[in-house]
This record gives sequence, structure tokens and C-alpha cells, in this order.
Amino acid sequence: MTPQPDSGGDPDPDPADLRAEAAEYEETVDALEELVVELRDESVRESRLEGLFDEATTSNPNIWNIVTAFIDIEDGEAVVTDESKLAQGKWAPEIVDDCDVMVTIDVQRGLMPDDFKYLVGKKLQDEMDEFRERAAKARQRAADLESAADDAQ
Repeated sequence: MTPQPDSGGDPDPDPADLRAEAAEYEETVDALEELVVELRDESVRESRLEGLFDEATTSNPNIWNIVTAFIDIEDGEAVVTDESKLAQGKWAPEIVDDCDVMVTIDVQRGLMPDDFKYLVGKKLQDEMDEFRERAAKARQRAADLESAADDAQ
């Protein structure tokens, strides 16, 4: 499942489609919340974000400046599909288009696990807030369209 961009640009989207879109966004939030709880409650080494931690803390900062975890939401679960580091530049569009969420942090040798948890947890929280906002907008748009349809009758 890849949540699609907000349908607010479509002049007459179907309210049911908007509600389905909102449900997908909420599914993403739920999956990310589970990932945050795992990160908070488990050792970094036992979490799905172990690879991101390893790349962020062991990569040479003179060569690499950021590291990203690519996350897909599959059957309601956040699956870290890849970790990748970048020196300078941008991610290839096919990489970005094929994931639901990206979490990017700076390469920092010696970063302590608790600091990693805080940084990544904050970034995941920001992503969840964005998906919640998208869901609310889609539900509001659906309600507005239904109200307009009722008024027209």
C-alpha cells in the first residue's frame, strides 16, 4: 500500500474514495506508532531500525553525510525495506516512489542508542502527524462533498 497524494486537487472525487484514502493514512499512522513503541521499548539492536542505527553510527562522516531508512507499510506493518547512505545529492525517484515513509538522519559516529531513539522517534512522530493531517483533510473533503450533494437535492 502506498498512500497517494491528497486528492484535494481532484475537482469531484468520490467521498468513498476519500474515506478509503483517509483509512490508508490512518493505517500508516498505526504502523508507525507500533514502530515507535518498538524503538522505545526494545534495544536498538532488536528493533527493525537496527540497520539505520548501524549505518548512522559506523559510516565515515567524511564520505557520507546522511542515512535513510525506507519503510513500506505492508498489511498494517511498517517494514524497513532498505537503509542507504548518501554523500551529497538526492535519492533516485524510483527509490522514493517505492516507499511509504523515509526516515533520514545525519551520520554521527558514536551516536548513543538513546539519542538515536530520540532522533528517529521524533522524525517518525513528525511523519505520523503529517499522515494524520492528510487523513483529516480527506475526511473533511468527503464530508464537504456529501454535504454539498445533500444541499443540492
